[in-house]
Amino acid sequence: MKIALAQLNYHIGNFESNTKKIVDAIHQAKLEGAEIVLFSELAVCGYPPRDFLEFEDFIQKCENVIDEIKQHTAGIAVLVGSPSRNPKIEGKDLFNSAYFIADGEVKKIIHKTLLPTYDVFDENRYFEPNKTFEIVEYKGKKIAVTICEDLWNLGNNNPLYTICPMDELMQFKPEMILNLSASPFDYEHAEDRKHVLKANAEAYKIPIYYCNQVGAQTEIIFDGGSLVIDEKGNVVEEFQYFNEQISNINLEKMDSLQIDICKLKIEFIHDALILGIRDYFQKMNFKKAILGLSGGIDSALVLYLAAQALGKENVHSLLLPSEYSTSHSISDAEQLCKNLGTSYDIVPIKNNYEAFLQTLNPYFKELPFNVAEENLQARTRGVLLMAFSNKFGYILLNTTNKSEAAVGYGTLYGDMCGGLAVLGDVYKTQVFELCKWINRNEEIIPTNIITKPPSAELRPNQKDSDSLPEYDVLDKILYQYIEKRQGPKELIAQGFEAALVNRVLKMVNSNEWKRHQSPPILRVSPKAFGVGRRMPIVGKYLS
Repeated sequence: MKIALAQLNYHIGNFESNTKKIVDAIHQAKLEGAEIVLFSELAVCGYPPRDFLEFEDFIQKCENVIDEIKQHTAGIAVLVGSPSRNPKIEGKDLFNSAYFIADGEVKKIIHKTLLPTYDVFDENRYFEPNKTFEIVEYKGKKIAVTICEDLWNLGNNNPLYTICPMDELMQFKPEMILNLSASPFDYEHAEDRKHVLKANAEAYKIPIYYCNQVGAQTEIIFDGGSLVIDEKGNVVEEFQYFNEQISNINLEKMDSLQIDICKLKIEFIHDALILGIRDYFQKMNFKKAILGLSGGIDSALVLYLAAQALGKENVHSLLLPSEYSTSHSISDAEQLCKNLGTSYDIVPIKNNYEAFLQTLNPYFKELPFNVAEENLQARTRGVLLMAFSNKFGYILLNTTNKSEAAVGYGTLYGDMCGGLAVLGDVYKTQVFELCKWINRNEEIIPTNIITKPPSAELRPNQKDSDSLPEYDVLDKILYQYIEKRQGPKELIAQGFEAALVNRVLKMVNSNEWKRHQSPPILRVSPKAFGVGRRMPIVGKYLS
């Protein structure tokens, strides 16, 4: 049987665009001789639709798309994801479903059984879990249809669930598994997915066609990487990452060869961030970006990524030197703009900053220079950047990295301003890795930006290490605490100094209130700040 996988980039709630993509893919698959075309989870409305699902009009529009798809299924079957109504009185109003459509009719609706409620997922809020099991029979083939998480409880060993959908489906002796998925990206997840799918194929001795979504939905990035795996657990087809792709697969005519698209973790992060920026702007109908370019490594990396995502002509920088800015910070920033071909303006903040100080002097009187004057510089820059944003229609990109966001090393309404936090899930040490990887063939980011000690340049001779532990140590502690959920006892047992552990964890917890006022953060790690990490602001733990 020839099955097409349509790995597409959907736009949540944009039914016109999503319908066109789906219909075009059906016709392409049909022209290439496919008998079934497989789409991803909730493709009709885009994933995750969240509280849009609570609107009757939204569900009706989903049903209208299904009616439209039916008109294009002569000679081909379509398996597409959409919410469906629960006709029973008890339970949630909706199912997360897969519609099997052929010859102009909905032949079967299969519901998702395992509804994840961890990290970025909150499906149990909206959907009723499936409790009955059946397969699809088409052209003499018995097909087990599963939706994303349904394959993630192999052997019923996942403590989050009490049922294994595939164990239930195997009683019908299916000949293949078709899986509709919306599996978000993180730099560890591609291999995890591959391992789980191969393990399912090996355990049940059945081939798997796995179609994943691609594209960014605000902070959540989907990487694609759809897979076809034979009954022995061999990967026979692996789709592109971070790109749309439609391909027809005839498993019976394919060699059982191990095919892997190998990427470095840092390359995955690079590609994900570019897709995240591009989709955020396109789906929000934004055109141009602006950022404050300090001559430091974070803003340099954001400028590079934005230029790749949006085109160099659509990115503008402001160089906003103060009396504490070094001359090489300006020259490094200028050189970067020349290397990338992006436009910039130099707008010194000295006069603006002094005007603020003069206004505040009667109240500050003879109090010593401290964080108030430092933050005033950052907020002066924020005012100027937002003025350019309003006047010229730019969207301000935030350049704060995850290390800084974690410990509160940023100024609200200053360098924490922006419409999108590009590096908020990228640790400082990873920022250095990314810049070195970008420069692997030629110097794009000036070497001096990478090698000089990080500094906010808000007072004479300031260095980040004056206020923070060295980043190579800090990031290890942060990673263990945030991603691995290791508490102080575990961290100290790993060999970190107790006083340092307590200091760092206290900074993380006591700055939760700041992070709640941050722009949305592009998620690239297994545990990002934002929707996937829900901490109380006023909690006392370790504070």
